[in-house]
Amino acid sequence: GFNYEMFLDEKGEKISKSKGNGLSLEEWLRYGSEPSLSFYIYREPKRAKSLHIGVIPRAVDEYWQFRGNYPAQAIEQKLGNPVPHIHGGKVPTTTLPLTYGLLLNLVSLPGVADKDTAWRFVQRYAPGTSQESDPELDELIGLAVNYARDFVVPTLQRRAPSELEAEALRDLDGELAKLPADADGELIQNAVFEVGKRHPFESLRGWFQALYETLLGSSQGPRMGSFIALYGIDNSRKLIAEALQSTLANG
Repeated sequence: GFNYEMFLDEKGEKISKSKGNGLSLEEWLRYGSEPSLSFYIYREPKRAKSLHIGVIPRAVDEYWQFRGNYPAQAIEQKLGNPVPHIHGGKVPTTTLPLTYGLLLNLVSLPGVADKDTAWRFVQRYAPGTSQESDPELDELIGLAVNYARDFVVPTLQRRAPSELEAEALRDLDGELAKLPADADGELIQNAVFEVGKRHPFESLRGWFQALYETLLGSSQGPRMGSFIALYGIDNSRKLIAEALQSTLANG
């Protein structure tokens, strides 16, 4: 069973069964896969860990990252990789076409808050995937829908862009309009990057943060190229139009 003494809640206090702080096994499995929980516990068993809702998305993505890296690792790296221990020595070979973090950004958007709708976006982004052929991806989409509904959507608040940001957003809209509908994340990321460099932001980080805050309603977010490729160029241009509309409304 769990050694409760080794886990801290998000305030850094030890988790006690009687106090009920922290996170139950059932709660984790509503938002994250079983292997991701095993991975999280196994990775540094001697250190106290922060076991709270906020650690789940990273734990899921790190599990998949370590699992994906395993086949090409040198033997000494393989020995330090927890994934084979989680899977009884047989590491599954399937990989994911996108991260849990990126899925969360998708299913937090209005109108994509259910599994079937999310699958339509995923299948366009990663042709050949399906609920039947990719059960782990299917599970992950369901978990992301749960997590987004309970913890992400209630915190989102899109703000109106400043004049500088609105100018850059108009520029980005023009660049996206030139791209083919099936442009990949890399091509889109380059376009986003170039637009940011053309406008007098203090740093590119400021540009990306403006995109997260005005388009997604969050202070942090995904790699924008991947997000726009997943959500679709036309849909992403609608988000830009909504943001520019809010500037007019506030102006």
